[in-house]
Amino acid sequence: MQLYLIRHPKPEIATGICYGQSDIDVSDLNCWLVYEQVQAALPAKVMMFSSPLQRCAKLAQLLHPIPNHDARLMEMYFGKWEMQNWDAIQRSEIDAWAADVVGYAPGGGETVTAMAARVIDFLHDLAKKNLHDVAIVAHAGSLDLIMAYKVGMQANELAQRVAREKKSIQFGECILHQIKLC
Repeated sequence: MQLYLIRHPKPEIATGICYGQSDIDVSDLNCWLVYEQVQAALPAKVMMFSSPLQRCAKLAQLLHPIPNHDARLMEMYFGKWEMQNWDAIQRSEIDAWAADVVGYAPGGGETVTAMAARVIDFLHDLAKKNLHDVAIVAHAGSLDLIMAYKVGMQANELAQRVAREKKSIQFGECILHQIKLC
């Protein structure tokens, strides 16, 4: 399957804020700029999936008349850390996360392993659709998991792989990714 992985435009939020699943807006201008860069690369009959958070959904709506919104593509949930300045989060909590990146739930939210499980579930459902070209508008975290996935991986294995091999997809970037799902 050929995936067009598209990260949402830069959200309208101050630098240094932890926002995970907080529903942060993106400017119309930034959406149009990304749209202009990405739309020509997408096949005419591509199936579009998107995180329901507006920073993704706005762009997906420009790129496709009927995008499929799927909550499993949302960014990691950071619990009480959401909308906090990273500098305001207790150092001991950040150190605890650094000591167990895949198993610690930052801010009492979600672990990377739990996020990996929902992304794997999305990919398994996608495999059942027997599609050739799929576009996905999502977040760096979920896109990293998709790029690292290999058939048969369990959530903990995928989370560990992403923690070791962190990719960096930029705001508004589109990456063509070949994936085998079964």
